[in-house]
Parts: sequence; C-alpha cells; structure tokens
Amino acid sequence: MIKRYFHDVVIAFEAIMANKLKSILTALGIIFGVAAVISMLAIGKGAQQEILDQIKMVGVNNILITPVIQTDDSSEEEGEKQQNKFSPGLTLYDVDAIRDVLPSVKRISPEISYNSSVVLNGMNYSAKLVGVKNDYFDLYNLPLNNGNYFNDYQEQHGVPVCIIGANIRAKFFSKIDPVGQYIKFDGVWLKVIGVLERTNVNLSGFEETGVNVYNDNIYIPVKTMLLRYENRELLTKKLATQASTKVQSFGHGMRISVSGGSDPGQSSTNYHQLDKIVVQVEETEQIKPSTEVLSRMMLRRHQDVKDFEITVPELLLKQQQRTKDVFNIVLGAIASISLVVGGIGIMNIMFASVMERIKEIGTRMAIGAKKMDIVVQFLSEAILISVTGGFIGVFLGVILAKMIDHLAGILTIVSPFSVVVAFGVSAAVGVIFGYSPAKRASERDPIESLRYE
Repeated sequence: MIKRYFHDVVIAFEAIMANKLKSILTALGIIFGVAAVISMLAIGKGAQQEILDQIKMVGVNNILITPVIQTDDSSEEEGEKQQNKFSPGLTLYDVDAIRDVLPSVKRISPEISYNSSVVLNGMNYSAKLVGVKNDYFDLYNLPLNNGNYFNDYQEQHGVPVCIIGANIRAKFFSKIDPVGQYIKFDGVWLKVIGVLERTNVNLSGFEETGVNVYNDNIYIPVKTMLLRYENRELLTKKLATQASTKVQSFGHGMRISVSGGSDPGQSSTNYHQLDKIVVQVEETEQIKPSTEVLSRMMLRRHQDVKDFEITVPELLLKQQQRTKDVFNIVLGAIASISLVVGGIGIMNIMFASVMERIKEIGTRMAIGAKKMDIVVQFLSEAILISVTGGFIGVFLGVILAKMIDHLAGILTIVSPFSVVVAFGVSAAVGVIFGYSPAKRASERDPIESLRYE
C-alpha cells in the first residue's frame, strides 16, 4: 500500500516539474509568508534579549534615589510652603541610615559623577569619573577583566586609586598591562588597580534608568571623590551658615526656622553631596514595600522637603518589554496573514489544476485508481509546493533577519523555535488548503471525466 501511494506522490512531483513557473508562482505566498514570520519573530526575540541585557545592566531588584534640584520655576505655593525648611540633600549619612534602618537591603552604594578628561602621554580623552563603593560593581554586574576592586583601606582613607573601563584601557594602555600604571584625571594622578570587562549591550536611551556607558568610565572610591575632586556638602554648609534665622512667636511657644540666602540663583544650585544612591533589596517582592519605607524615611531626614526621586529601573524596563511584546505580537499576526493568503493561493491553483486535468483523473480511475489515490496525488502536490516554499522562506527569512541586523542596527535573533513554527505552519497550510481540491477531484465520476471537453 505504501508503494502504491508513493507512486501517487511521484505523479504529483512530475506534475509540479512539468509546470515549474506555475508552481513557483503558487509557492510565492508561502515563501514570503514564512520569511516575514521568521524575520518578525527574530526582531521580537532580539528586542526581548536586549531588554533582558539592559535589566541585567541596571541591576536586578535595584532602587535608585536621585536628587531633585529645585528651580525658580517651582510654583509659588510650593515655595511658600517650603521656605522655612532646609534640606541637607542626598548625603553619605543617608546611605548609612538606609543600611541601618531597612532590613531588606542587600547592597547599597552612593554615586558621584564628575565629567572631565583623562590626560596621559600627550593624549586627551573625555571621560566620566564616578565615585562609588565596592558594592556598586555587584549592583550593576560589572566583573573585572584583571586587577582588583577597592580594599577597605582605600575606601576609608580616600586613596587615589581607580578602576577603568574597557575604552579607557584601549585608548591609553593598548600595548601594556594598565594595572599599576598611573593616569591623570583633571590634575590628579590616579593609580590603576583594575580593569572592567567590556560591555557590549546597547544602552542608548536608557541613561535615565540608571544605565551608564561603563566602558568610558573611571571609578574611584567615593571618599577619594569627596576629598580630591568635589564635595557639594561644603556648599550646603555654606548655605546653612548664610541662612537667615527667623523667630516667630506662636502663643506660648516659639518656632525657629531656617531658610536659604537672598541670592535668587540659589534655588537652582545643586546642594546634594551625592548624585545617586543605589539600593538593592533581597527579593523582587520587597521592592514595593521597600520603596514606600524609603520614601517616608527620606522625607523625615530631609525635613519634609521632596528634593529626591525614587525610581525602580527594572520595572520601567519590564513595562517597556510588555509594550514591545504587544508590538511584536501585532507584527507576527500581520506576517501570518501572508501565510493565509499563500494558502488561499494554493487552493485556488489546485482547484484550477483539477479542472485542467479532469481527463487525467478519469483515465486513472478507469484503469483502477481509487478515490484515495486521487486524494493522495493532489494533496501531495499541494503539500510539496507549500513545503518547498517553506524551505525557501526559512532561508530567505534568516537572510532578511541578518540584513535587518546589519543595515538597520536592530538586534535580531533567529531561534530554532521560530523556524520550526514557521515551517510547520507552511506544511499545515498545504494540508488544509490542498485537501478540498484533492477531495473534489476524487469525487468526480470517471465516465463524465473521460467525456469532459
């Protein structure tokens, strides 16, 4: 029986080869449909991987506390409400308080950024100096390529040592080991004690979520930054010293309030000692309650002045991932329509083929062919066209995905799952849309078929 049906398949193959142009045109819908599905799924997979890499770079379960600098654009009502309050801004004392008070804290690090240039052997390179603690490198998953992290003595005493990014190494130490060498940043010589591994994640547009261009950064202990570069706490103390003390009587009591100086430009002065505090909690479920506790705690420490902002980068990125997932589903659905159109094309051509070959059908049935032989013949023809179109579509889809990655700069990842799904759907299309014409051919009366003109 298998040999008998194999003969039917051979007849179907011979029919396809005898009408190559018609078969190719019939398969075009399947070819472009499969190619579109694979390329769209590759774009979606690439977007998902990019988001996962970015979540890894901003750190899992991280909470960011960033300063809000009051400006002259603040509303009069808000200004009047807070004019008798003075906030010290984000300081190292906040870091210590958070570590002591919040039990869910796993790691915490302050961050102070300072933009300038690196100078060595006559070469000048713009870079960012970042003052941090050792926890920072675990918070953002920054492994060392070689060298060491800061030790306790270097952190506590503000020793002028640094850990450099991959681009800094490539610029100044391409031929020698940078560990133990010195670089000059804004007039201060820093000893290189470590080099970070290169980061290849596309971080464009995510700076506001806490992601830095790590390859171009130079990291030093936070106390080194405060001692040798910038300490805005000194400005805060100066403002507090210059502040005017107002004494107002209220019934039987008195209230002493401190407000800023008379200089109108002070309202936009960055008085925060730190540019960021990064807090990592133990579990994802602890993010929301920890954020609420941090908000209340920081308000109390800052005299009810809301001069800080708390964000969770991971949640922002996951929200964006959900948006991209919906977009990718829409793209995949649109691409799948091409497969349906291709299947309808196959069905139309097969119906036309049945009408063209009525006498052939009658002759085969007259010499002993059964209805199942006719069904297998025409169904095999439809399946062979769709499967061949599927193979070509897979090949074209992989090439198209690579071209999108190379020419448009959009990360694409062709997964085996997408190939199997697209190819399986193309084969199913051949079966579904090829069965009806095949069944119709098998139900024709042999005598009428022989008489058909």
